[in-house]
Amino acid sequence: MTGARGRAGRRRRNGSQIVDGFYEEALTKAERAALPRARELQGIDEEIALVRLRLRSALEQRPKDLKLMAKGVNLLVKALSVRYRLSKDEKADLSAAIRGVLEEVGGKLYPEAIDDIPADDGF
Repeated sequence: MTGARGRAGRRRRNGSQIVDGFYEEALTKAERAALPRARELQGIDEEIALVRLRLRSALEQRPKDLKLMAKGVNLLVKALSVRYRLSKDEKADLSAAIRGVLEEVGGKLYPEAIDDIPADDGF
């Protein structure tokens, strides 16, 4: 294909696309500086680790917020299902196991908050 490319269509010598213009406007200066390094990452292991850390922080800061915990667990299960390419049944089993732990531990620590855990929505 020949002809001029728009800003979003420019390419580096190595073939990777330069992302600027539309998306660049939404990034902070620090994010724009970190973008080249982020492009080099493959897989989602760092994202899974970050979700785990944020879930832990949320538990430390708001231990009675079981609804928040359920949302964090939901996100973690989704990320793990992608990472390990879990089947629908495996994903449901993992979700049920984590939900059981959350209800068991959370129910004993904060029985008044157990009703705040959303119904199983198929994590």
